[in-house]
Amino acid sequence: MSIVLQFGTSRFLQAHADLFISEAMAEGRALGPVTVVQSSGDPARRKRLEALAAPGGYPVLVKGIENGVPVEREVRVTAIARALTTETDWPEIVRIAAEETQVILSNTGDAGWKPQAEDALPYFSQAMSYPAKLMQLLFARFQAGGQKLTVMPAELIARNGETLRARVLELSAPLSADFAAWVGESVVFANSLVDRIVSEPLEPAGAVAEPYALWAIEDAPNLTLPCTHPAIQVVPDLGRIEKLKLHILNLGHTYLVARWLARGGERDRLVRDEIADAAISADLADLYEKEVLPTFLAAGYGDEAKDYVATTLERFANPFLVHRLSDIAQNHGEKTQRRIGAFIDWGRALGVTGDQPRLKRIVEEEART
Repeated sequence: MSIVLQFGTSRFLQAHADLFISEAMAEGRALGPVTVVQSSGDPARRKRLEALAAPGGYPVLVKGIENGVPVEREVRVTAIARALTTETDWPEIVRIAAEETQVILSNTGDAGWKPQAEDALPYFSQAMSYPAKLMQLLFARFQAGGQKLTVMPAELIARNGETLRARVLELSAPLSADFAAWVGESVVFANSLVDRIVSEPLEPAGAVAEPYALWAIEDAPNLTLPCTHPAIQVVPDLGRIEKLKLHILNLGHTYLVARWLARGGERDRLVRDEIADAAISADLADLYEKEVLPTFLAAGYGDEAKDYVATTLERFANPFLVHRLSDIAQNHGEKTQRRIGAFIDWGRALGVTGDQPRLKRIVEEEART
């Protein structure tokens, strides 16, 4: 039986949610095992899919500085019981979603949420976006008289639960008013925010990650968690944590990528290489001081934002992580708008009048590409 149905096989989920569930299962603090679903249909990921559910699990190497002390340890993740693909296993995935699942997790990336023409089809198509595939599964659960469940997206999208819920309801409009009512009553779309730098994959499955980890989940009636774990925080309002991560840590990553691309995008350049360059490190610190912190100050964050900047710079300098700028650069256009463009808009709404030449230039240049 699968209690948790997970869409996405990324190294991030391997070193984040799956690791937390595995550690919690060992202590009897998890709902149960995970069924992982690959939704992209990418044949190159077949070996990874098979390795995720292999006996003995897969390794996650945790490397970094923890409480000022160098840390290097291996964790075996054994929470994944089955690994399926929407391309060949859709009927079984539908059955699991309708009959066994209590929590649906996802991290399908920006591309996975991108609307597709096939989303409007009344039947399943492999070419559908993740929200459309989810709608198909929820409709099957509704038709089967399914019980309540929690949908917990981990994509780095503001108010990700609410956004996913709105898209599912939009797609379901032609189907049934009763289904929409059931979604409103029986499905909790949890807003969540994930934070952990997972810098490189291990083959065929596994990853290298920093010690720091956070899974912040906004509380809601009837919310079901996949497990309890020290890295999981249930909070009354996710907005404050979300702003800090999106517009300090993620903004910093995208700023470094923009600088790197402007230089021609040297192959295999790492985040730690950027921070080790005194000029680049000083420029990033200056950007935070002059173009980022004033907005957080206007929003009432005060020293909390300054402390988060300091922690972020320390994490960026982690000497153990092979965090490639080329990886961060994936979907750079969408990330630029979400992390930098939206931040500029937020400051404008708060009445911040200071200039932000470096941030605005990145948004303008990306808009022209």
